Amino acid sequence: MNTLKTAFFLTLLTLLFIAIGGLLGGRSGMVMAFGFALLMNFVSYWFSDRIVLAMYRAKPCSEAEAPELVGAVRRLSELAQMPMPKVYIIPTEAPNAFATGRSPAHAAVAATQGILRILNEEELTAVLAHEISHVRNRDVLIGTIAAAVAGAIYMLADMARWSMMWGGGRDREGRSSGALQMVLMLFAVVVAPIAAMLVQMAISRSREYQADQSGAELSRKPLALASALQKIHAMARKVPMEANPATAHLFIVNPLSAQGLVHLFSTHPPVERRVEILEGLARRL
Repeated sequence: MNTLKTAFFLTLLTLLFIAIGGLLGGRSGMVMAFGFALLMNFVSYWFSDRIVLAMYRAKPCSEAEAPELVGAVRRLSELAQMPMPKVYIIPTEAPNAFATGRSPAHAAVAATQGILRILNEEELTAVLAHEISHVRNRDVLIGTIAAAVAGAIYMLADMARWSMMWGGGRDREGRSSGALQMVLMLFAVVVAPIAAMLVQMAISRSREYQADQSGAELSRKPLALASALQKIHAMARKVPMEANPATAHLFIVNPLSAQGLVHLFSTHPPVERRVEILEGLARRL
């Protein structure tokens, strides 16, 4: 179901991009914007692991330094039949973890010092299974595609805004193009970028649900993952993490506060809903 949702949302993003490009009437500009967005996201995709690990001052660790952490990653990688990711520790007491890398052969799993302190062995294993599932499910690639299309939509919206400012809403004879044209241009400028962001966030939330399910099945510990999510969520309020919003989607629990309507723009589904689904999965397993 979550895979179908992801495919649906990616298709929706693409159709939104095509619609705005057709509305502006500039095929060459549309292609240039899309090409530039692809280039930016290709670079981000190729070097994202180094960038984000450096951003959080993550340090590589050996099995001698963190036997429980590295040993769990090794066992889960063997179960998932994929190369073992590199393992890093982030020097912060805020509990969280993330996985990054452009493919299973070029992946890294990072855990904070805080998460290692508050989780027991089963909970830590369940969290790491979630992160390894992100790698196995190619979620970095999916997120990059979504970001590329959304980025192109933002650029087209900027083009529409400048077109309106410099008289793009008038025809060759200088007459007004009409109320309908103006409404469509306003849609391209205001509504389309918000819609693109909402769809991009929906894709991220769908991948979190999928990683929860895949990780629970890999570790066979859905209740341990549910318990870990509750612990991390509760502790994150007491010990907030200094996280960049651009990388918030990577973490197992959103390191940024998201209350009320802000959930619409959150990269993560509500922890309560994730726990409810995991409890249902535990009963089925």
